[in-house]
Amino acid sequence: MSKNTEFNIDQDLKNEMNEENSVPDTENFKNEESANAVPMDNAGQEISEEAQAVHEVDPLEAAKQEVAELKDKYLRLYADFENFRRRTSKEKLELISTAGADVVKLILPVVDDFERAVASFETTTDTGALKEGVDLIYNKLYKSLESKGLKPMNAKGETFDADIHESIAQFPAPTEEQKGKVIDEIEKGYYLNDKVLRYAKVVVGA
Repeated sequence: MSKNTEFNIDQDLKNEMNEENSVPDTENFKNEESANAVPMDNAGQEISEEAQAVHEVDPLEAAKQEVAELKDKYLRLYADFENFRRRTSKEKLELISTAGADVVKLILPVVDDFERAVASFETTTDTGALKEGVDLIYNKLYKSLESKGLKPMNAKGETFDADIHESIAQFPAPTEEQKGKVIDEIEKGYYLNDKVLRYAKVVVGA
């Protein structure tokens, strides 16, 4: 056997031994595995593309979007409030106007009666009939107002009360019992639905 033949056999044995003892390139394997790996969360679950997109949202953009949504909500609420305020004001004005119209409509029949009474003054000399007619008109007017909640205030002989009475003068009381009480009523007071509509003007015993 020649030397060249022996050298070739030895070289082949060495190559075979190197191939058997060679270690795979783990670094390249890890890089390839990382490149093809699917993202996982802490629990080992796959993270979807949408979830990844959420994590990748810019905080500044998210804050701008939130501010825009809050501003839009505020403008809508402000517009609703303004509409409510205008509607309430309009309804209030209409209510006041309607209330005034109701009272005027209530008094119109009484005005008609007064016009007829005034016309009869020129043709009649019967004072008794005229007095009776005026009394009827007065009672009709009073009943109409009473139906709306008007109620007279009885002040004479009552203890003076600054909440419902207005003292315009003080006179010596005829008796000790009348001291501090109303001894005369100059102008009658009235309630409207249990609320003072007009204070009674009175004279108080001193």
